[in-house]
Amino acid sequence: MQNSTDSKIFAIGDIHGCNDKLVTLLKRLPFDREKDTLIFLGDYLNRGKESRKVIDTLLDLEKECQNIIFLRGNHEQELLSYSETGDVETLRLLRKIGVDATTESYNVSARKLQGLACFPPEHQQFLLNLQFCHITDDYIFTHADFHEELLIPPQKTTDTAAYCYNMEARLLSSRRLIEEKPTNLDRIIVFGHIPFELPLVTPDRIGIDTGAVYGNILTALELPAICFHHA
Repeated sequence: MQNSTDSKIFAIGDIHGCNDKLVTLLKRLPFDREKDTLIFLGDYLNRGKESRKVIDTLLDLEKECQNIIFLRGNHEQELLSYSETGDVETLRLLRKIGVDATTESYNVSARKLQGLACFPPEHQQFLLNLQFCHITDDYIFTHADFHEELLIPPQKTTDTAAYCYNMEARLLSSRRLIEEKPTNLDRIIVFGHIPFELPLVTPDRIGIDTGAVYGNILTALELPAICFHHA
């Protein structure tokens, strides 16, 4: 929640190991480290070559900022899932989405992903502490766009844990924009996950994954002004 009428929120889209762009973007943001809020929307790792440096940069930033929130992306979710289960199919998916770039940045093999063994303790804690969403009076910040029906639990369920896991997985990997249906929520959804050439702005949603790892820009959204900053 914002504690002051003149404070701002800055939401940052998918980084994917692009540390140089992250550092440049942070230098360009007109944010007050004491009263403004920084919200990162997930997907810090994979595909790009500097995943380790990205987490180092974010941990250093956390020490300097009063209000900073790190959300979980589907890339972190798959990594955490594999670290717990060692499931071969999950590792196959991780390789498909670029985890080898992450292991190379830590100079380890993929087998060290189990138990997060390849990560320093502070990086392990960073990954384990990632939140699924952040809600304010005016906005819902989440990694992927979603439909409000995902927030309504079924009236009857025999496996609450399975329901919660499936809901979280869908929140992190939804590509609801294909439906192009407006929500009935009283807040604007700010999300990443789906790369656009430029930020997407509709009456109820703002998408700020602009494909930094694909050679495009890294984007931050300044609220409530709805002003974009790029690197």
